[in-house]
Amino acid sequence: MAGKDWRRLDESDVRIRPGKGTRPRSKRRPEHADASTAMVIGKDRGRWTCAIDSDPERVVTAMRAREMGRVSVVVGDTVGIVGDVSGKPDTLARIIRVEERSSVLRRTADDTDPFERVVVANAEQLLIVTALADPPPRTGFIDRCLVACYAGGLEPVLCLTKADLASPDELLSGYAGLDIPAVVTRHDEHPEELTGRLKGRVTALVGHSGVGKSTLVNRLVPDADLATGVVSAVGKGRHTSVAAVALPLPGGGWVVDTPGVRSFGLAHVTADDIVLAFEEFAAAAEECPSACGHLGPPSDPDCALDDVVTEGDASPERLESLRRLLGSRAGHEDDR
Repeated sequence: MAGKDWRRLDESDVRIRPGKGTRPRSKRRPEHADASTAMVIGKDRGRWTCAIDSDPERVVTAMRAREMGRVSVVVGDTVGIVGDVSGKPDTLARIIRVEERSSVLRRTADDTDPFERVVVANAEQLLIVTALADPPPRTGFIDRCLVACYAGGLEPVLCLTKADLASPDELLSGYAGLDIPAVVTRHDEHPEELTGRLKGRVTALVGHSGVGKSTLVNRLVPDADLATGVVSAVGKGRHTSVAAVALPLPGGGWVVDTPGVRSFGLAHVTADDIVLAFEEFAAAAEECPSACGHLGPPSDPDCALDDVVTEGDASPERLESLRRLLGSRAGHEDDR
């Protein structure tokens, strides 16, 4: 409009750009119907390593899309990915959704911590690795892992290592009432039975430092060190034991190696969560008084679970095992 007399201008001569507050906005988001499906196998510093279609040969690095906000994405999650999924160096895809989880292994720092930490998602079973000696087994820790399994929808499996140093009989007898599968290994033999149990499944491993968990992983996954380096490559040298990582098994399936933990807090688990995993007691628990901890006399004198045993629908050993787990959740450690 240079050179024009502004007094002779009308509205057709003026272009007014609308401000940000007047622009029409839409809350609709793209559906991403063409998104690829992937399994999260590692996480480090805001980047996730994902296997397209759970294929360990098709690994990509991805970031969380802005539209997801702060939605949790953990190892084991099934996610939708868009963008560059070629997996070439220096490429980055985007995670745009997380599918519903079939199981969740959670823990808290301790029993008073309200903050839940999701260790792994969608694992079918949890391998609780315990040494029979050096260090001696801590049954209180095993019980807490079992509670987390029952509450999260995982199948527990006991893995007793260092059988060349001590017999597993006494420890196994303490869990006879729970009908938990158990595998016994020793350092001078290949874990053939364990290999067969893990084949074709997603299995999380948990255990204290020193129980032989890393040795076991290296035997199950011969290229574990190399695979771990690929998964955590975005970490720029960070020590890989500080986070969970999924490793592919040679015969199919995945093992999720979790960091060694000192404690397994259960602040997120209620007594009813555990009882529901025991079908023969679930219906009777509904007849218990409000806030019943199901521990029996003297803590819960009116608990209805005893009636199930009295009527012959469950064994005393089964109820004793259940109440031991309930006591562990309540903070009554039982290191037999």
